[in-house]
Amino acid sequence: MNECGINPSATLAGKMPWDLLHGGNSPVWERRRGFTLIELLVVIAIIAILASLLLPLMSRAKETGKRTKCLNHLRQLGLSLVLYAGDHQGWFPPRSDVRRWPTQLRDGYRNLDLLKCPSDLPKPDTGGTDARNYPADAAPRSYIINGWNDYFKDAMGSAFSMEAIAGKSIRDSAFKKPTMTIAFGEKKGEPGHGHFYMDFLEGTGNDVEEVERGRHSTGAGIRKSGGSNYAFADGSARFIKHGRLLYPMNLWAVTDYFRTNRIFSN
Repeated sequence: MNECGINPSATLAGKMPWDLLHGGNSPVWERRRGFTLIELLVVIAIIAILASLLLPLMSRAKETGKRTKCLNHLRQLGLSLVLYAGDHQGWFPPRSDVRRWPTQLRDGYRNLDLLKCPSDLPKPDTGGTDARNYPADAAPRSYIINGWNDYFKDAMGSAFSMEAIAGKSIRDSAFKKPTMTIAFGEKKGEPGHGHFYMDFLEGTGNDVEEVERGRHSTGAGIRKSGGSNYAFADGSARFIKHGRLLYPMNLWAVTDYFRTNRIFSN
C-alpha cells in the first residue's frame, strides 16, 4: 500500500486507480458513444431549415448577377448604336429583312455571346436563317430593337405601311427625349418569337406580344414581380419594373401621341 492507500500491485494486474475506487467504471467523459436516433433527426431538421433559408438567398444572388450581366450587354448594344449613328451622320441602322441590326452593329460589339441574356433560354429564337453570310443575325438572341413605327407613321402619313418602311431609318435628332426612349429591350425567347424589330403596328403590337417585360423576377415563375433591362436612344441602359414600361407612358414611343395614348397598366 502506498501513502494514498492504493496497492501498486493492483495496477499491474490491469486495474487503474480510478477503477479500483469506483468499481471499474471509467469517467463519463471518457466513455465513447454515438448519436441517438432522435439526436440525428434533430440535426437533420436543423440543416434542412438552414438550407431552406439559404437557398432562396443564393438563388436571388445568382439572378442578380445574371441581371447585371444582361444589363451590361444592353449597355454595349446601346453604345454600338450611338457609335453607328456617329459614323453615319446621325442615322441609325436602316430596317432590313436581309442584313439586320445584329450584323449592322457588329463592329460595336464583336462577340456574339453579347446578343444573349444569361437569364434567357439556352437558345432563344432568332429570325435569322443565313448563318453563313450573316452569323450575327442567325445567332441565339435575347434582344429586340425599336422599329420606330410611330415615328414613321407620323412622318409618312397616308403613305405609311409596314412594307413601306423597309430600308428606312431614324436620325438621332428625331428624339425629343432620348434618355426616355427605348432603343433595345428584351424579347421572348420561345419558338416563334424571333422578331428583330419591335413594331407597334404589327398585330396587336409587339410591345405587348414580343417584349419580355419580366425576365428578371424576384419570385419563381412570377414575372410581374420583376422587370427587364433596356437600352435607350442616348446609349444608356437600366432596369425597369414590369408595370412601369408601358404606364403611365409608353417608353418605346418616339412621338408624344403614342407615348401617352398607347399605355397599358398590366
